[in-house]
Amino acid sequence: MLTSLSRFVAKSAQHALPLFKLLRKEAVFEWTDECEQALQHLKKALSEPPVLSRPDVEEVLYVYLSVASEAVSAALVRETTQGQKPVYFTSKALQGPELRYTQIEKVALALINAARRLRHYFLAHTIIVRTDQPIKSLLGRPDMAGRMLKWSLELSEFDIRYESRKALKSQVLADFVAEMTSPASSTNEADKWTIFVDGASSSTGAGAGIILENENGIIIEVSLALSFPTSNNQAEYEAFLAGLRLAEDMEAKEVKIFTDSQLVASQVLGEYQAKNDNLSEYLALVKEKITKFESVEVQHVPREHNKRADILSKLASTKKKGGNKSVIQEVLPRPSIEKASNVLDINVIGDQNCWMTPVYNFLANGTLSDDQKEAAIIRRRACAYVVLDGKLYRRGFSIPLLKCVDEETVDYILREVHEGINAQHLGGRSLARKALRAGYYWPTMQQDAKDHVKKCDKCQRHGDMHLAPPHELKSLSSPWPFAWWGMDILGPFTKGLHQNKFLIVAVDYFTKWVEAEPLSDITSFRILRFFKRDVLCRFGIPQAVVTDNGTQFTDKGFQDFLAALGTKQHFTSVEHPQTNGQAEAANRVILRGLRRRLDQNKKKWVEELESVLWAYRTTPHSTTGETPFRMVYGTEAVIPVEVGEPSRRTEQPLEEEMNDEALREELDLVEEIRTGASLREATLKQKIAARHDVKVIKREFEVGSLVLRRNAKDSQDGKLAANWEGPYRVIDKTENGAYYLEDLRGKKLPRPWNAQKLKQYYS
Repeated sequence: MLTSLSRFVAKSAQHALPLFKLLRKEAVFEWTDECEQALQHLKKALSEPPVLSRPDVEEVLYVYLSVASEAVSAALVRETTQGQKPVYFTSKALQGPELRYTQIEKVALALINAARRLRHYFLAHTIIVRTDQPIKSLLGRPDMAGRMLKWSLELSEFDIRYESRKALKSQVLADFVAEMTSPASSTNEADKWTIFVDGASSSTGAGAGIILENENGIIIEVSLALSFPTSNNQAEYEAFLAGLRLAEDMEAKEVKIFTDSQLVASQVLGEYQAKNDNLSEYLALVKEKITKFESVEVQHVPREHNKRADILSKLASTKKKGGNKSVIQEVLPRPSIEKASNVLDINVIGDQNCWMTPVYNFLANGTLSDDQKEAAIIRRRACAYVVLDGKLYRRGFSIPLLKCVDEETVDYILREVHEGINAQHLGGRSLARKALRAGYYWPTMQQDAKDHVKKCDKCQRHGDMHLAPPHELKSLSSPWPFAWWGMDILGPFTKGLHQNKFLIVAVDYFTKWVEAEPLSDITSFRILRFFKRDVLCRFGIPQAVVTDNGTQFTDKGFQDFLAALGTKQHFTSVEHPQTNGQAEAANRVILRGLRRRLDQNKKKWVEELESVLWAYRTTPHSTTGETPFRMVYGTEAVIPVEVGEPSRRTEQPLEEEMNDEALREELDLVEEIRTGASLREATLKQKIAARHDVKVIKREFEVGSLVLRRNAKDSQDGKLAANWEGPYRVIDKTENGAYYLEDLRGKKLPRPWNAQKLKQYYS
């Protein structure tokens, strides 16, 4: 601490030199006048702390954080031309579970404590946090849970920024406050006891080990034998209660209890519920004992850190050297909890709601229910079971004896088999069979295994892609020619003529007529120019335009232009181009035609584009049975082969007046051709929809439910990347199977997602 004071006291090293000499190991402790003068000087300097200052309106304030072993602190300062001026200091003594926080969690705790206590400063000013800990990346992670997620949401209302910490005086102020923050209570060291407990139950008997230590070096080791049948969890509770009784006999005021039982520690701390009747009584007795002490801390430790509390065989090999020791061996004749005289309540298997209890009581004690129907069922079921050494087993077909387990043990078995060190995240059916082959049994093995796999986070993220469509096919039909247009961008290609490497394509839903233009870049200006010149000026104002969610089509200028014309714009769902299938089909035809026309010189695709478009327009379409050229102009176009090898209509001499009259007649009759083509297209779409709907497996998500989204194709993890990412929350849905999502921090995703790319997430 004297080193830290050098930042506050001028020439502190010179004035404190007598104290440094006095504290040396080789020096004889002798308090001299020089030591007294040095102490008085330091006391006077510390009695005049830095004057706190008041910040100006909208001034930027800085926060420095510090973490000690049992305390955290923060210093709120402002920077002026005269230097840094402190505004406020906060500190907090760590208690209970807070002492077990990691270093980065303690730093976050220091920040959240400062934000709560100095809320008016945080709301009125921009706060810059200077620290050398990566707290910004920790609080911004999307996969946070528990207390860190809660703190992140609480801090999100403030304007907080983060900077790297510099070697400034204010950091020393925060360190000093943390060092000087006293623990919550200070009692006599003799009244503080640390207790290690452990209980075990086996076929040969049950026992408990208890070790008590205090700050004065007194160690008491107790080996407690349990002379009654008990489960492993009950043995742990007996050891816990024995430790509390011994601490009470030693007149302890503060106790710190360490146990390697996760179940007992979590139930005492209130993190788990005790559903078993026996354990509920044990828990109630423990809470009653705890009230007799001023302070009780319960902590779970790994088994390897609790070896000294093992029963007899391990107790001797892990004895601590030094100090005053006493090894006590006792026998506990009956359970610590009081039992009623009813035989049904005296059950080592579990409570009355456990599925094993009726069968075990019948086989062990001959006890049956008063209900004759239920008694008959139990008597018939009991033929397949046997009791050995106080445990219930089922006679199996694949294995002679299957050990019956209760609901609390089922969860551990499924977790260990499914995701343990020797597991590979099996499916529900394989998981149940593997647990069965390991020698365990409970009535709902397959259903519990399926539920466990369904809720496994890793299995959900790495699950297979959906192949079946989530909803019925809904076809788009244009009411008349050039009413509905689909637009899409194709590319990039090899740079061709005029540096063109993209292709903008527009297709009419009624006539299947295609317009395309090569572009050097795909800005919103060029897209709008293409729409005006190749669609609007040639075919009139359309009723609707279907596009994807590209930035060129979502541009405000393009949308405002369509709105001014009265043209509706429909967007496809993200990564679901099937909604704009007409444009996608035209893209495939154009791309296939270009590939087959080009050999080695891929740069000539611009010159070949017109030929590909001409071939597409003069080829009958599979849905209408007519060529797009005839659907538009009412007659078939003359193709080059009819010039090279004259056909019947090209052999006849051309009479312009008769030809013009015939063309005009074709235009009068084109409506009938279009009607017939429209009927043929509708019939074909119905057949396609019928085949599609047979494969449908409906997937619908309610607003507020959690979903996973198909992972991005360009993930940095390569082949090891998860197939799904998230979870996300559904905030709205449309009638066409598209959903609006937000992440768990409330940030809304900009565009809707189709159900084809989503799946339910089970937490």
